[in-house]
Amino acid sequence: MDLITTFFNVPILRDALPALLHGLGLTISLGLVSAVFGTALGMVVALLGLYTAPPVRAAVRVYIDVLRSMPLLVFMVLIYYALPFVKVLLPAFTSAVLAIGLIASAYVAEIVRSGIEAIPRGQFEAARSLGLSQWQTMATVILPQALKIVVPPLTGNAVSIMKDTATASVVALPELLQQATSRQALAANPTPLIGAALIYVLMLFPLVRLVSRFERTSRVKSRV
Repeated sequence: MDLITTFFNVPILRDALPALLHGLGLTISLGLVSAVFGTALGMVVALLGLYTAPPVRAAVRVYIDVLRSMPLLVFMVLIYYALPFVKVLLPAFTSAVLAIGLIASAYVAEIVRSGIEAIPRGQFEAARSLGLSQWQTMATVILPQALKIVVPPLTGNAVSIMKDTATASVVALPELLQQATSRQALAANPTPLIGAALIYVLMLFPLVRLVSRFERTSRVKSRV
């Protein structure tokens, strides 16, 4: 068989397209829920790591380091297959969200922490001189400025989360990669996997360009 017939078989791709689009919908849902969950939790973890008692800060440090060291695939398998042994049964979608979101939260926490620490100390002192509490200072003065710094890396992290949804195939969640793998097996042809790869590129390319634009804008503003 030639290259086109093997990897770009149009009839096979046409037959697989409905399943791939169904998987794409699940992939987008999984990515969005995981990104929101991971980003919100990561911001909370970052604040706990900066402004709480030393024992809590130490626990946060362990949480971040352990999750950043944990392979996502292994973590997802542990959540989905190990928790039932302690009578905790979670659907595949929930397990995938937990695995992706928890690991993402560790990276988000580090991004947010670095953004907050980049704010000049004078901003904190000025807020205190106005009588603002620590949490008022954080909500109204520090976080709005820090978010401008962390938006580019957070957007890049969101791209990584969308790609990480492919690991959900290990828990039999019928997302895009799982659908492509099933169709490949049925057709005995890798064309559905090529189709899935093209769909990933079409979906993520605009986000990648957005990250690049944010990074360029941040560099320009830092020079001003």
